[in-house]
Amino acid sequence: MAMSEFNPNPARGKEVFQLDRAHVFHSWSAQAQISPLPVASGKGSYFWDFDGKKYLDFSCQLVFTNIGFQHPVVVDAIKKQADLLTTVAPQVANEARGEAAKRIVELASPHHQKVFFTNGGADGVENAIRMARLHTNRHKILSFYRSYHGNTTSAISATGDPRRWPNEFAYGHVHFFGPYSYRSAFWSSNEEEECARALEHLESVITFEGPNTIAAILIESVVGTAGVLIPPKGYLEGVRALCDKYGILWIADEVMSGFGRTGKWFAYQHSTAHPDLIVFAKGVNSGYIPLGGVVISQEIAQTFDDRVFPGGLTYSGHPMACAAAVATIDVMKEEKIVEHAALMGEKIIGPGLRALAEKHPVIGEVRGLGVFWALDLVKDRVTREPLAPYAGSSPAMNELVAECKKRGLMPFTNFNRMHVVPPCNISESEFNEGVEILDQAFALTDKHYTGRSR
Repeated sequence: MAMSEFNPNPARGKEVFQLDRAHVFHSWSAQAQISPLPVASGKGSYFWDFDGKKYLDFSCQLVFTNIGFQHPVVVDAIKKQADLLTTVAPQVANEARGEAAKRIVELASPHHQKVFFTNGGADGVENAIRMARLHTNRHKILSFYRSYHGNTTSAISATGDPRRWPNEFAYGHVHFFGPYSYRSAFWSSNEEEECARALEHLESVITFEGPNTIAAILIESVVGTAGVLIPPKGYLEGVRALCDKYGILWIADEVMSGFGRTGKWFAYQHSTAHPDLIVFAKGVNSGYIPLGGVVISQEIAQTFDDRVFPGGLTYSGHPMACAAAVATIDVMKEEKIVEHAALMGEKIIGPGLRALAEKHPVIGEVRGLGVFWALDLVKDRVTREPLAPYAGSSPAMNELVAECKKRGLMPFTNFNRMHVVPPCNISESEFNEGVEILDQAFALTDKHYTGRSR
């Protein structure tokens, strides 16, 4: 969509804003302190507000528009499904549901067999935890301190970030430290040490919690909102070995990292290890219609062959959402979007962000894979003091976000981090456009740097 194809309508934009403020209750917000941007339309890597201002989306909204806005093939598939069958109950068989399940299973590991569909990632995590507890007859769930797994009861209790604190009503959740070399909890001096010590720590937690009480270890294959933390080589294999040693299940949370985000269909596929359960959502259909689910191993699926699984949702495997998933997966294969994401990360995004860090001292570390990157922002590169405190923001971060938006870039930030998470099919020229805006914004943010070493 070129600018000339979108007709600005500021008056309608004001009406949309007023409707929102009058009647919409927003998540994770103090309602009187927010001012939501009215979005009118989108195309590819861009969206427009009602004033006609164009934004390059480096946030993928909430890291889910993996094929960008309004991909014509997926939009057409939704329209065709609407003409054929808009909805149907989960207890019947449905063509779109079966085709989506088949495609998703084929992208996972050879021992995965079935898919339980949910409406999003949080209820996917809920049901994966339920399956693990019933399969093992154990109750505890281990997860990272630095993590996010969703807003529902068990999912938020499994979460490691501050959103958990006012929501701890589920039982049996234990947190541990995952690997994070830049801010190591283990005083490691390199990735190899970080991996070994993180696994030693995990085994100690298992020992002290009681292996026979632990149903599953639930981890994001690449930690998303909490920092785009790439597990060091051997870590996921080590988790798999510990699970096998103690009879524990491994649940891979691929809600954010799946479907091309890291340059693989699933992020755990950067390792040689295979999880027992895989939770997905977001990129499975680029968020066009809400959909999530759990990919289930053959062994766990067989647990419920003659035993009732005590869970279900009215819209499980909704045909409109599943039709969008089928079309999205097919498009990603035909257009080689996963391969493109991997190449962009290696050849364009990684080098571009590292060059940016050379110019701007507030960028302490650059890390990522595919189209899944984070800039760890600091006041001092030597002490690594964050540019914003844990669980908070700062004038520097607020200024950075404001400058990006002012210049037509929609950023994704969390505490002291700027995440760079554009669509998987972003072009080199679009990415370079975004980096130029980041360069301009960081030029203003650099004044907040207080360290001596640059």
